[in-house]
Amino acid sequence: MGTNGYYSVGAMWSKGIHLLPERGAGAAGGNPGNRNAGIGHERDSPVVLNSDAAACQIMAGCFFMEENMANIKKIEGKTGVSYKITVTMGRTKTGKQIRHYQTFTPPPGMSERKAQKEAEKLAIKFEEELRMGFQPDNKITFAEYAAYFLEIRRKNGLKRSTCARYEGLLVRINAAIGGMKLVDLRPQHLNLFYQNLQEKGVIRRPETGRAKPRFQQILQRDKISQEKLSRLSGVASSTIRRARNGETIRWEKIQLLANALQCPADELFEAQDCSESRLSPKTVLEHHRLIRTILAWAEREMLVPYNAASKATPPKATRTIVNTFQPEEITAILQALENEPIKWRTLVHLMIVTGCRRGEIMGLKWEHVDLEQGILCICETLLASDVGVYTDTPKTTDSRRYINIPRETVQLLREYHTEQESWREAVGDRWANTGYVFTRDTGEPMHPDSISGWLIAFSERHGLRHINPHAFRHAMASILIYSGTDILSISKRLGHTTTNTTLNFYGHLLQKADAQSAECIANVLLRPYGKSDNEK
Repeated sequence: MGTNGYYSVGAMWSKGIHLLPERGAGAAGGNPGNRNAGIGHERDSPVVLNSDAAACQIMAGCFFMEENMANIKKIEGKTGVSYKITVTMGRTKTGKQIRHYQTFTPPPGMSERKAQKEAEKLAIKFEEELRMGFQPDNKITFAEYAAYFLEIRRKNGLKRSTCARYEGLLVRINAAIGGMKLVDLRPQHLNLFYQNLQEKGVIRRPETGRAKPRFQQILQRDKISQEKLSRLSGVASSTIRRARNGETIRWEKIQLLANALQCPADELFEAQDCSESRLSPKTVLEHHRLIRTILAWAEREMLVPYNAASKATPPKATRTIVNTFQPEEITAILQALENEPIKWRTLVHLMIVTGCRRGEIMGLKWEHVDLEQGILCICETLLASDVGVYTDTPKTTDSRRYINIPRETVQLLREYHTEQESWREAVGDRWANTGYVFTRDTGEPMHPDSISGWLIAFSERHGLRHINPHAFRHAMASILIYSGTDILSISKRLGHTTTNTTLNFYGHLLQKADAQSAECIANVLLRPYGKSDNEK
């Protein structure tokens, strides 16, 4: 050990942990100009310089660290002993050597000799990993790499809605592990994070809210009356009057008003009462999958030796039964729609008979509707984010599809188109010719969330149970399954990429339908006179 704490290990010559004389200079016992003089002429039998002599020569500037060489320095501090491993590999554009560092702190009770041996092993591994392309001493944090990952994905065509979802998930992720270095991330860190996400208080949802001045300003600026806002949002006029008078209203109603005005709810109203809850296992799994995807990129780029998320233990998501409607409930909804404006009657009718996603219906344009053939082309979807309402391609490639509609639906669309033309003539030059089937009073596209708000108010008016727009999609699938339609046709109509997706969602319904089929076969072939067991 030299006076400055450096030492070389001759037995590690093949791994580069050694000192070399300055180029062109001699050494004790060697010939001038001989690069290996005084150290060892044969690579298999190196000679180690006297440590004190080596230290003197280092201090005198006679020795230097060769590129790809590992150097170990013992550091004695107040908290104990540690070993700093340095590997010099490559040079910058200006010729400056690039050094990589790693520190080893021996556990309590380990002898000095054993600690040195362990440091030497780590030095070998460290240098080897660097030579292979790994950089386990990389200083980049998870948050920095996540931003890089998201930017690359965005440039490669990741959908805006997916980017927004990733950004939302990264808020909690970065708050927990964003400041950690990628190489320091361990499965236990992630497991603890997943546990914290499931604790009560992670989510704070507002129950009520009070209008901010911004709410009144938008109504006055856009000349929106109380009655018009009620018609656009589905919120009762009395509730809007209370909001304008400074009284608190339920946050669900606030969301409907915000969607109708196409403005974030927290810009219009101030939350008053908040309830605390925890994330569901499904949402925790979304966080886990994003972390795993990001670390998989880092592993492919050889920034980490392994994917910590692949070794973590996230919660298991419980499979939930899809929310759907029975045929008699669909009939009740259709009957109630007869008393509603034709725009909403047509919109909901289309969702029921096509099974399309909400954004696919809202993004439908007249140029995509063939009333003569009774066919819809689903090729665009209308979405909303913090930047406003925008058009995008459907969820997947297979979501772009053609759907046949019954003649009753064609007739309803013809009536609605005639009605929309009369609106356009009444508005005149103020009409925005966007081409969308379902529009606001000015021809501009509707906010995708407006259908959810309208259905809530609609179900309350007619005494129906809560209506989720996606439940119509599930209802159509279940009706087709029980009617004996093959799974491939159902999958194509729904726009699923594979039939496996359809089976995952509706496998339980297929089992029930198959059981009914078995009974039907037994009644016809195995039971006398085609009677069931109960009829014998």
